[in-house]
Amino acid sequence: MVNEIEAKRILINNPKPSYWFGVKYYFNIYRGCMHGCIYCDSRSECYGVDNFDIDISVKTNAVELLKKELAKKRYRQTIGFGSMSDPYVQIEKQYEFTKQALEVVKELRFPLFLLTKSNMVLRDIEIINQINKQNYACIAFTITTTDDELAKKIEPNAPLPSERLKAMGVLSMMGIRTGIVIMPTLPYITDTEENIISIVKLAKEYGAKFVYPSFGVTLRDRQRDYYYEKIDEEIKQKYIDKYKNYYQCTSPNYKKLKIAFKEACKQYEISGEMPSYDKENSVTQLNLFS
Repeated sequence: MVNEIEAKRILINNPKPSYWFGVKYYFNIYRGCMHGCIYCDSRSECYGVDNFDIDISVKTNAVELLKKELAKKRYRQTIGFGSMSDPYVQIEKQYEFTKQALEVVKELRFPLFLLTKSNMVLRDIEIINQINKQNYACIAFTITTTDDELAKKIEPNAPLPSERLKAMGVLSMMGIRTGIVIMPTLPYITDTEENIISIVKLAKEYGAKFVYPSFGVTLRDRQRDYYYEKIDEEIKQKYIDKYKNYYQCTSPNYKKLKIAFKEACKQYEISGEMPSYDKENSVTQLNLFS
């Protein structure tokens, strides 16, 4: 069910941009998500979205608000797409609000960071390319596994990892910064050295500039309940025994994964750090005056 609503405001200020790709302002056009990922943190009660996979809300005035609020900003700082709900949920094909919002970012010449699990981003490649040429654009794909069959179980309605990688390759060939966010890494499911190395290897093959990991998963209230319904009883019991009601569930293989990740990044010559508009800008300025 799709609910059309009007928002009073759209931009959310991020007090610590350096913690997340330099994003100063982020926003969500859609509330709820149709990808069906079994681990999604946005199911948590604190976000106030009931029936997260079914009742999707669309902020019909989002683009209008975005243009109005960005026009008042004194400095052009990075705008983030995809903080709580994927900007390319399936109904974006119908509404095209993400596409229109990208046009606003291009028109007002703001830097862009966009996180998605969808190859639908290719539909807007020309707009993104123009943003990149006039200022800065970075597109990151969430990839938790390179195994398409496993992905069908843990991310049942999202485009397959192989499709995301192909989309990343196209963006990279256009000269647009692309990379992978490995979030989450699911204990006892995707937290193997082989999986992490495979992601880094394919990131390099498809032209990614960076891979940024998190070796664990968050679990709380409704999110935890839903997740436990979807995993088998043996793995569920391992979670209960190890994590109890903890929110942060770090992989028991954390140390091995961290070492494997660093070695893979070194081997394939790919960054394990977050890029950002501010970092690139400061490097450019140093080069000019050094």
